[in-house]
Amino acid sequence: MKKLIGVALAFLVCCSFLTAAVGVAGAQEKVYRIAYIARAQGDSFAAWLANAIRDEVARNYPDVRVDVFDGQSRNEVITAHIENAVVNRYDLILLQPLDSEAQVAPAMAAMDAGVKVVTVNNRINDNDRAPAVDADPVEQAARNARLAREQVPQNGRVVVLMGPAGNMHSDMRRVGWQKEFFDHRPDVVILDEQIANWNKDEAMRFMEDWILTYGKIDAIISMNDNMAAGALEATKAAGISDILAYGVDGTAEACLLIRDGVMTSTTLQSAYELAEKAVGLAYDILTGKKEHEIIMVDCPLITQENVEEYIEVHRRAGNIQ
Repeated sequence: MKKLIGVALAFLVCCSFLTAAVGVAGAQEKVYRIAYIARAQGDSFAAWLANAIRDEVARNYPDVRVDVFDGQSRNEVITAHIENAVVNRYDLILLQPLDSEAQVAPAMAAMDAGVKVVTVNNRINDNDRAPAVDADPVEQAARNARLAREQVPQNGRVVVLMGPAGNMHSDMRRVGWQKEFFDHRPDVVILDEQIANWNKDEAMRFMEDWILTYGKIDAIISMNDNMAAGALEATKAAGISDILAYGVDGTAEACLLIRDGVMTSTTLQSAYELAEKAVGLAYDILTGKKEHEIIMVDCPLITQENVEEYIEVHRRAGNIQ
């Protein structure tokens, strides 16, 4: 009998260890599902950021799977992606907002349904609930504007290209330009100011019209690199080379244009740094290490003097061959 009891106890102990081992294995096999919703994959910076997020997850987070969804620069499409992420039980939505107000309601609804939300490269108008990784859009513009203050000729004639209506980054970069350039240079004339929705083709069409309408234009003031590049395509087609052009993002295309003396300056929004910090924050929230945080990245000015170092960064990342 004692022998049977001993065998039974040994069996129970083995079963306990086995159950614990299975539990540990199950815990190790947990895979967190993140839905990354890009504002528009047709936007060069948004595409750069989406690729950087994919790479960051693949390189450093074996227990995370990220699926990328294209917002197509349409609020209704972004809302649908958020709602689908809830229905499909993603653990977290990583959102690149297009419209800081329009994305509040769907993001809050997702959080109320139990899906965590982190924003990157823009914020929604509810920072108390939504963690974020971003850069200061006022300072992004201000660093260009302080340079332009010394470069734009007296009585200069400029055009302004804006991002989507309601986009906090576009609006606040415009504030930076006002404070650091227009308020200091009352002699400068704004010939026209239009919303080109971060889009290269729209900016090119506006610039083509402005060249025909106004003739001499001294500077292109753009709230991002993609629109500046589009406007510069129009000036190239018109045979214009003596024009200043300022952007924001530090894309590979903008860096090459600066190197070649076509574009004047930009401020960097490093998609690599944004991706690293956004995925890291998302993971900390998923694993319970953090609940809420706002993380800001720097925005160095890029000119011909230092552009080669940023071109090398893009080259190492495969963005420039």
